[in-house]
Amino acid sequence: MSIKQTLLTRSGNQCELCGATEHLNVLEVAPSNGSAEQTVLVCQTCQNQIEDPSTMDVNHWRCLNDSMWNLEPAVQVLSFRLLTALRSEGWPQDLLDIMYLEDETKAWAEAGLPDNEDMPPTKDSNGTLLQEGDSVTLIKDLVVKGANFTAKRGTLVKNIHLTDNPLHIEGKVNGTQIVLVAAFLKKA
Repeated sequence: MSIKQTLLTRSGNQCELCGATEHLNVLEVAPSNGSAEQTVLVCQTCQNQIEDPSTMDVNHWRCLNDSMWNLEPAVQVLSFRLLTALRSEGWPQDLLDIMYLEDETKAWAEAGLPDNEDMPPTKDSNGTLLQEGDSVTLIKDLVVKGANFTAKRGTLVKNIHLTDNPLHIEGKVNGTQIVLVAAFLKKA
């Protein structure tokens, strides 16, 4: 049986990411040895957007909410990578926070992520380098839109998360996960 036939059977004749049933193709999930276990069946729309990220339609990828729970490691890996690429949109980060991957699968998923060495570092208002998990203090009152509260100057934000944008970090203030501008913070 060919790889495509194996994938058609495994997927129920539909795209393993979005569920489309037409124009299905085999996509290898790198690094791959070309086996069915390391490939995914995707529709032409998904394949085009994966191969040319400049054409990504963020709303199309809301299907990852379902496909990230697929039992096939290759589908999980591809879902993880796509959610990581889109995490600056907000909702993909929420899905990444609840997604579970076995250690081996997570290592495979992270092996295919681009290196962020070219990205400038995230620095606080004093020019101090911020890293994942640091604690920071707000240096001015910040109105949090949509949450109906003001984060007061001097508030400590623990265990921050870096974002794709070196000008922003994520952290919890008053129990709400928000994005903060690094220029309004100082390392604690």
